[in-house]
Amino acid sequence: QVQLVESGGGLVQAGGSLRLSCADSGRTFSSYPMGWFRQAPGKEREFVASISRSGLSAYYADSVKGRYTISRDKDNSKNTVYLQMNSLKPEDTAIYYCASRRSPGVGIFNTPNEADYWGQGTQVTVSS
Repeated sequence: QVQLVESGGGLVQAGGSLRLSCADSGRTFSSYPMGWFRQAPGKEREFVASISRSGLSAYYADSVKGRYTISRDKDNSKNTVYLQMNSLKPEDTAIYYCASRRSPGVGIFNTPNEADYWGQGTQVTVSS
């Protein structure tokens, strides 16, 4: 059974940094692209970043480009994907979700509808 478990959220002041982690279990991690999405109160879930199976390609939402970095274990030994968030803004406040796809070998995804598996989410709050 596939499980995605996020960690690393919290409260931070504007301009600060956080690193989120997502541990993937129950399958061969290196075969699947991974992504991060977020959902703020009263808003729809939106794409943040995604990374290819190899880790060589990454894609970002315009709102986080240059501030966030998605990565995955270089040798895929820890089955973990990360989201380094710098220069945080109050508008980054949301629940952040890790996501992935069911089929091995597929490409990067950037819409919630393309994701088959979701983590439980981790709260990120940025104070002004």
